[in-house]
Amino acid sequence: MTSATTETADEAPLFGPARQFSAFFDDPRWALALIRATVLEAAHPQVGAALLDSSTFVTHPWRRLRNTFFSLRRMFGADPSVREREAARLNRLHARISGSDTRGRGYDARDRATRAWVVATLFESTVTMCRLSGQPLGRETMEQLYAEYRAYLAALDGDAAELPTELKDFWRYFDGVVENELENTEAARVILYRLFDQLPAPALLAGVPTLWAAGRAVAGPVLGAITVASLPEAYRRRAGLPEMPGAPTLMQGAYLAAGLARFLPQGWINAETIIETLSLSPDSDDPRSPAATALRSRMKRASALLRLLTPLSAAASSSDRGDGRRSAGEFFREVLDQTGDGHLDWPDLAAMARELATRLDLDEPEETRLYDAFAAWWRELQAALDTDGDGRVSADEYAAAVPSLAGPALIRVAEVLFDATDKDGNGTIDADEYRTLFRTAFHRDLTTADGTCGRSAFVGGFLSFMAGRRSGTPYDPLLADA
Repeated sequence: MTSATTETADEAPLFGPARQFSAFFDDPRWALALIRATVLEAAHPQVGAALLDSSTFVTHPWRRLRNTFFSLRRMFGADPSVREREAARLNRLHARISGSDTRGRGYDARDRATRAWVVATLFESTVTMCRLSGQPLGRETMEQLYAEYRAYLAALDGDAAELPTELKDFWRYFDGVVENELENTEAARVILYRLFDQLPAPALLAGVPTLWAAGRAVAGPVLGAITVASLPEAYRRRAGLPEMPGAPTLMQGAYLAAGLARFLPQGWINAETIIETLSLSPDSDDPRSPAATALRSRMKRASALLRLLTPLSAAASSSDRGDGRRSAGEFFREVLDQTGDGHLDWPDLAAMARELATRLDLDEPEETRLYDAFAAWWRELQAALDTDGDGRVSADEYAAAVPSLAGPALIRVAEVLFDATDKDGNGTIDADEYRTLFRTAFHRDLTTADGTCGRSAFVGGFLSFMAGRRSGTPYDPLLADA
């Protein structure tokens, strides 16, 4: 790190629970700020192209939210070894993301200026949320927060040279990027006008699509209007974003209401608990699972009543049937098409590998083995299913040749995943190792008499899931749920 971000014995540490950044983790306003920052990130041509090509933010937004939250927790925590490990993981992830946008302009997730912009949007959106909620940050607090964000960038890049050293220079830098570099990218439009309208339910609410759709129909447009109204005027003008009448007032009210959370007793709002609860699957052995199951049961009854009172599409009816069956089209859409572009190609399988590697917290050699196994599987799938030779697999091509999924390369993926899950290397997976991967109960029907899961049972379970005909497997919360 540079001298600007290195902590000395005489300086206050820039990371840890006592710092400014950590104060916002359980702040409801930060949810609004993160949405705003994400739109500003996506408006950058390089970030927008990378999101469209490689990200799962459309099809699996709750998963991405969870992973981002815990990544920030690790990066801003007090333990330097955890921070270094997470920074190395993020750098390996970014090294695998590069390509060209629809105008032929190259992008690279390792680009230092682009990564600096991502950090800049987080800082500026945090400052903005405090101002909009009637609690503007003082000069000293703002400078301290800026130093922490620069330290975060330095932990990733080795220094923070791409961001101005002084806070007074930051605003000129930020305005310059907004005026000269941001665009009305497709990724920004997807977030503002598609994601809010079609946001999939989190795992906790996946069984009540009617109720979820009703709530989303009200909240989606409101969130979109609030976000557009909070964006810099210069960007709204250049991008031609329409502002709904009354949106500024609605935005101000939303931020003020969220800011009232400061009057709640400390600990009443815990972002980690909320995120983990939303991701609970029905068969989880989490201590909160019984309460979540009871809540889900009540919501199903409410959903059934709402379905009697309102028109219901065929798609929603199918999702509500709850019989565990999944069509080939549903499996393609829910599991294989991770990026939500309607086709299966390498970024989709890379997203699966990324999620598995993140869940298991793999070191570089294990992570590379997993990615290599998925790459070999993609080559096998492409050779077997890409009948029109366009370099990707359509839903129709997949449905016509489903048995071809279970080739030798997929078996190799399962074996590599087993080895990565078997942390102690004893050739079996115990309950703790199983939970690390799935965060669900250790199903006895997958175990031997001594309470462990052997290689053949594990591989068989993975291949059965990839056959794609039933939902409710341990892999659904991992690779299928939003």
